[in-house]
Amino acid sequence: MQPLSGSTAAFKDGIFLATVRRTSEDLLAKRNGHGSLFAVQLFLLAFCITQATSQTLSTTDAPLNIDRIGKGVVTIDGLWQFHVGDDPRWALPQTNDSTREEGWEELRVDSSWGAQTHPAYSGFAWYRKHIDIDLPSSQLALLVQQVDDVYEIYWNGVLIGSCGSPPPHLKRIFFQGVRIFPVQPKSNNVLAVRVWKGLYWSTDPAELGGFYQPPQLGAPSVIAARKAEIDYAWLRSSQAYFGLETLNGLVAILSLLAWFRNRSQNVTLWLAILSGSSVLNFICVGLQLPVDYDFTYALDIPVIALHDIGLWFLLLYLFDLTTDRRVVRLTQRLAILQFLVSSLDALFTRSDWNLPGLAVPAQIVDALLSVVITVAQAYPIFLLLRARRMHLSIARWSVAITAFLAEMFLVIPIWLTEGSRFTHWKNWNLFGTTIITVNGSQVFLGMIAEALLLASVVYAVYTFVRDTSQRQNILEMEFRSAAEIQRVLVPDALPIVTGYAVTSAYTPAQEVGGDFFQIIPLSGNQDSSALVVLGDVSGKGLRAAMAVSMIVGVVRALAEDSRGPGDLLCQLNARIHGRLSGGFATCVAVQLDRTGNCVLASAGHPSPVLNGRELEIESALPLGIVAREQYIEKPFQLRENDYLALYTDGLLEARNKTGELYGFERLKMLFASRPSASDATRAATDFGQEDDITVLTISRLQAGEQSRSEINILPHEPATA
Repeated sequence: MQPLSGSTAAFKDGIFLATVRRTSEDLLAKRNGHGSLFAVQLFLLAFCITQATSQTLSTTDAPLNIDRIGKGVVTIDGLWQFHVGDDPRWALPQTNDSTREEGWEELRVDSSWGAQTHPAYSGFAWYRKHIDIDLPSSQLALLVQQVDDVYEIYWNGVLIGSCGSPPPHLKRIFFQGVRIFPVQPKSNNVLAVRVWKGLYWSTDPAELGGFYQPPQLGAPSVIAARKAEIDYAWLRSSQAYFGLETLNGLVAILSLLAWFRNRSQNVTLWLAILSGSSVLNFICVGLQLPVDYDFTYALDIPVIALHDIGLWFLLLYLFDLTTDRRVVRLTQRLAILQFLVSSLDALFTRSDWNLPGLAVPAQIVDALLSVVITVAQAYPIFLLLRARRMHLSIARWSVAITAFLAEMFLVIPIWLTEGSRFTHWKNWNLFGTTIITVNGSQVFLGMIAEALLLASVVYAVYTFVRDTSQRQNILEMEFRSAAEIQRVLVPDALPIVTGYAVTSAYTPAQEVGGDFFQIIPLSGNQDSSALVVLGDVSGKGLRAAMAVSMIVGVVRALAEDSRGPGDLLCQLNARIHGRLSGGFATCVAVQLDRTGNCVLASAGHPSPVLNGRELEIESALPLGIVAREQYIEKPFQLRENDYLALYTDGLLEARNKTGELYGFERLKMLFASRPSASDATRAATDFGQEDDITVLTISRLQAGEQSRSEINILPHEPATA
């Protein structure tokens, strides 16, 4: 197998021209005294130079000559005939492709046309190569690697294969891979390749388009082995990349399972999104699958945006910025903007804008969208600056540093490639350059940054979840203790109040609440039956429950010795003033006797409802605000069948899904129907509970009716209205 290429001919002509040059130097040195002989010799020298030059030019147009191919492989390199534009006649063997007047020129196929004579050219172009085979085989195979963007292969004027389809029925293949096309050789053959290159986008350099490696011709079995060799080399060089994304996939699965186990740990959800989006990006572009380019591109850009968003929210948790509402709102809005702009960019670049009058506006729009996306990708720097004054652990600072590096390795190359056709900046290649090869596997800077980010994030999330779980366990123990205390304070059964039917119901908004009520029989006064106290501590949760326990204890201690409800509230206010951590408590106290004579005093609490109408009482400040507040008593009479309802403001403030409050009108209609305490409470919780709800009803019985008391502790239920 002896291919005659242009480089071989040039080497031989170089030797000949060097000999001629030395001969001319000798003639010039001897010209003195031999004028006529010198003229003849100089004429012969000029003739030889002319012949040598014409021979050199003719070899560049010479066909590739293959005398014996056997089981070898011939690389079809050297100079090819090249023509921009599109004409179906250029596939035919008889087409004259040797004249420059027809627009034909010579290009190499080991480099793109953008790197040679046609930078930033998009549209159709043709390559042609004449191949002479002295001993043709029965069948050969042609191996073609990446050709940018779509190509068709013609052998002796016959279409033998393609990769994608050019306009008007455009279909691009994201990763073309190594493709093999069978050929039937003759003595004189013409290989023609029709190429279509799409519009250059804002990050595309000018050095694109057409061939990047010369095709190869050989026996089918040898060509198949060559393809396997190329594929194996790629697999071997990608081992580190595959390993990194396998780890990302494992982290995503474990994080998602951890989130399903505990939905309150949102940090594990964002870790799953961060790692999972990296795996999706790997599936889209890393596996180099021969799938539709537009579909892959439209999917991959939003996936990259999802990776950015996952990192942002992870940093919010790891930097303890979730309590900063402005930063949280900014992150949420930026995340929505990033995803929408990325989706728009993906849909925008799917179309063929390579049409007259549309190319430049399309490139401007793409550049603007890309600027928005890449500027947003630098958002972790802002989060890092916000967190710089906080006392973060080493694990979280490692996340900050690696997140900064990873984003910079992503953003800086994009920034540098924006408009690179005009700036001609090449430094972005450093970020994707292989810096080390381990067992054939290539490792580059961006991969190292991503691996460090993954390791630091996983460790930081682990410590975050561990510490949060420990704190949550401590809080749960405290809440259980508070709930136990509250169960002791809220009686399991109410005392019987002679002459009355009493019902009560209590529904906390959380595990423990801030409402309280007590019914205390009074033995010191023969006419008095009981003292009823109902109130509401500001706030919710553990602090409110602790305040309730203190108030109930003081009330029970003062009940027997107080001179009435007003005196009880005055003493209670003095005892708890300054001990509610800046909070307060509203309270209403009613003293009942067997004959229906009642006395009421209120400390800023909603007025009780008597037979569907509110009782008019003197306004006063809640407990715990002013140390020497006076609480005026109001006497009133409960006759037979009268109905008195006491409640906390959680009943009034019940809110449905549309944001509408339960309000006074509904409350009056509710109590006009004289419901039990549990029925009244369920009506409010069905409407939509937001605060603790306590209702206590007192009905004066007729003579001969049996006194009774009822208590219900109802669990909190979500609103259904």
